[in-house]
Amino acid sequence: MSDTPFGFGLPPEEPDDGDDGKKKGGHGGSQGPANPFGFGAGGPGGENPFAAMFGSLNPSDLGAAFQQLGQMLSYEGGPVNWDMAKDIARQTVARGTADGTKDASVGPAERAAVQEALRLADLWLDGVTSLPSGSGTAVAWSRAEWVEATLPVWKDLVDPVAERVGAAMGDVLPEEMQAMAGPLLGMMRSMGGAMFGTQIGQAVGVLAGEVVGSTDIGLPLGPAGKAALLPVNIAAFGSGLGVPEEEVRLYLALREAAHQRLFAHVPWLRSHLFGAVEGYARGIKVDTAKLEDAVGQLDPTHPEQLQEALQQGMFQPEDTPTQKAALARLETALALVEGWVDAVVHAAAAPHLPSADALRETLRRRRASGGPAEQTFATLIGLELRPRRLRDAARLWASLTDARGLDGRDGLWAHPDMLPTADDLDDPDGFVHREQLDFSELDKMLGEAAGGEAAEGEKGGDKGGEEDGGKGESGR
Repeated sequence: MSDTPFGFGLPPEEPDDGDDGKKKGGHGGSQGPANPFGFGAGGPGGENPFAAMFGSLNPSDLGAAFQQLGQMLSYEGGPVNWDMAKDIARQTVARGTADGTKDASVGPAERAAVQEALRLADLWLDGVTSLPSGSGTAVAWSRAEWVEATLPVWKDLVDPVAERVGAAMGDVLPEEMQAMAGPLLGMMRSMGGAMFGTQIGQAVGVLAGEVVGSTDIGLPLGPAGKAALLPVNIAAFGSGLGVPEEEVRLYLALREAAHQRLFAHVPWLRSHLFGAVEGYARGIKVDTAKLEDAVGQLDPTHPEQLQEALQQGMFQPEDTPTQKAALARLETALALVEGWVDAVVHAAAAPHLPSADALRETLRRRRASGGPAEQTFATLIGLELRPRRLRDAARLWASLTDARGLDGRDGLWAHPDMLPTADDLDDPDGFVHREQLDFSELDKMLGEAAGGEAAEGEKGGDKGGEEDGGKGESGR
């Protein structure tokens, strides 16, 4: 995994041999398949692949080129071909995971075990948090069902960045082709939609083989109010840990139920997190040189080569104060959510589960290291959805519990301005013992002021009515 924040591109200290090897051996060198469009440094047009593409074609030949590409990329729609993404995700799930585990429909016994675990988890959480239960239903999903249920949220995450890539594809057009940009941009959108659809589908399919619930990445991926666990992945996760499967299931149910409480009873949290993701995405710029290189290697008979080329990363964060603030906001928000869940779940599990400490450490390491699917999303959308300061946030929430009690700790979720900041994670004791802001008093004062203004308005209206009435009487 990259040490750069959220895995943008390749860090300077990492060798490039692997990437060069891919380009030389597959699609970047002279040993690659014949290129029907004459892309590459040796073709006409120099370094610009679009100049190379159109420099050797007469206008009458453009239709044939578009038709050939259209046979591969017939999609017309948004920046991502989500129908393709879903199909590929389902195909990836059907192939099974690297350890040979296959997906399977959830049976009645597994469904009953999940429902009982989530019911018991909610009961245990009642004693360690002031937030009430947030799940109206408890469900057990197969991997394929997880894919179907979470794709709408992935769409919200990926589409904004995919739009930027589509715009960047138009930016690399040679100047002489601007007049013909209409049909060409349509082709580029189809190409981008197919590319993203394939890559997102593969990543979602791989991730479906890793996740154990609907909130593993710290964002609410499933429908609101629906707590979900994946029995086949829970069994795979617990294999080799030496912990009874019932304990593993209960611990993971506690995490799912704790996330559900937070997202259900902190109404601004979902939009806050997604707003942070979107704000960060707005500051990402596309490496057009890498995009030109990738498109220049396109062979319509081997579309996977374009996808492999783009896996090397083409997103770069802008080094501006606004972008740094967006990064800090996103990292802190993810850390605070995961830290609160970690602290609350540990408090609930420790008295009941002998393996609570071991399971806690296993989950912490799992979230910190991420997996291949998370790295794929980092490459595609410039974002690794994992908290970098989970342990710091968990310690802060635990200290707040000791100093202020459950109500004082959970009351901080009442308003985003009451939450700890990135600086507070550096100095948790300073935040814990700082005088607490009481936003309820401010709301009360504002409400009273608004009520007073309304009363004055009504009084003025009554007085005006009386005066009008007096004039009417005198007039009669």
